[in-house]
Parts: sequence; C-alpha cells; structure tokens
Amino acid sequence: MSAVKNIVLVHGGFVDGSGWQSVHRLLTQDGYHVSVVQNPTVSLVDDVAVTQRALDALDGPAVLVGHSYGGAVITEAGRHDGVAALVYIAAFAPDKDESVGTLVADPAPGAPVPPILPPVDGFLFLDRDKFAASFAGDLPAEDAAFLADAQVPWGLDALNGPITEPAWRAKPSWYLVATDDHMIPPPVQHQMAERAGATVAEAAGSHAVYVSQPQAVADLIKQAAGQ
Repeated sequence: MSAVKNIVLVHGGFVDGSGWQSVHRLLTQDGYHVSVVQNPTVSLVDDVAVTQRALDALDGPAVLVGHSYGGAVITEAGRHDGVAALVYIAAFAPDKDESVGTLVADPAPGAPVPPILPPVDGFLFLDRDKFAASFAGDLPAEDAAFLADAQVPWGLDALNGPITEPAWRAKPSWYLVATDDHMIPPPVQHQMAERAGATVAEAAGSHAVYVSQPQAVADLIKQAAGQ
C-alpha cells in the first residue's frame, strides 16, 4: 500500500473531538492532512453518516481512527470506499449484529465497571466524581476534571446501535491497547483486536491514552498509513 496522507479521527462517548489535539499536532507536523469528526453521539447511524461525510470531503484514501465508542463508528463507517485502513485506540471493535451495549453487557468477574449513571431522557453520563479514576487516571487532575465537566451526553441509540457488517473483515486494522484502562479492560481489548486480525501495539495509559500518550497513538497511525 502506498503511503496514505489523509487521517480521520473519531472520538468516543462522553467526550468530543478536542482530545485529539496533541495527536493532530504530531500528525500535521509530519505532513498529514488530519480531519477531526465531531460526532453528535445521539445514534450510531447518525455518527456513521457524519463520519462518512468527512470521508466524502477528502481527496484520496484515508486512515480512519476511532477511540472507545468511536471504534464502533469506524467499524461501520469504515466500509466507505475511501478508507484504506482502520486504527482502534482503546476502542470497541464490534462484530456483525453487536453493539457497544452488547459488548459491555456481561463484564468479566473482577473487571472494573465504568461509573455510568442511569440514563436521563435517553442519554448517559459518567459519574463526575469517579470520572478521573475510570477514564483519565494518568492525566493531570485539572485536565481530568475538565473532561468530567465537559462531558458530551451519550445517547442510548449510540450505545445500542448494531453493526451491519464490520469493516475490519475487509480492511487492514491496527489496535493500540491501553494497559491501564479502567473503562475497557485490557484483556477485552486484546480479544477484540485478535478477532479483528489487527496489528497490536500497547501503551501504558488510561482510557484517555489518546490524550496522555499522543506520540504512541500517532506512531501507530503512521504505521497504518504506510510510513
């Protein structure tokens, strides 16, 4: 595969695209054209459509990157003809008919349980007081508190949106496992990556590894881009 110069970054649930800033800076400094998708996170169908519109706007193929719930988005949106490769960053990689909701429905014994509050009007939030420990344990306290206060409502239709056909069955994929993740247990990340046939790397980081370890994230994306 010749080198791909377009990168599309997709955020997960509870956060917006601003967390990609350091990864964006590293990639653009290396000459990549980087787009950051701002998904509404109301439904998977809508988020896939928003992501595919970002792909439609590009000239040439792209590496499609997803963090957390963004992994479900790229698994569905990645069937777009313009996608050359997929990169999962501590992300869900569902199979056909699976959703993030089905993947988290039966946690392994002893696995950390994310502090998701009961839904209000069809939307989910993480408990603000437990956000740092579960999502961003390796970020400075002020940064973790900001993420907790800036949470984006995550719709139940996004959580429960099923995959129709996983793009990782047809596209090469890479996966960065966050080894201190308290949202998606690292063994689960490894299982999903293996099932997807992904090239796997590890980084010592929390679920917010894309914020705390931007160089490791950028390096894997560049590998997927053929650099």
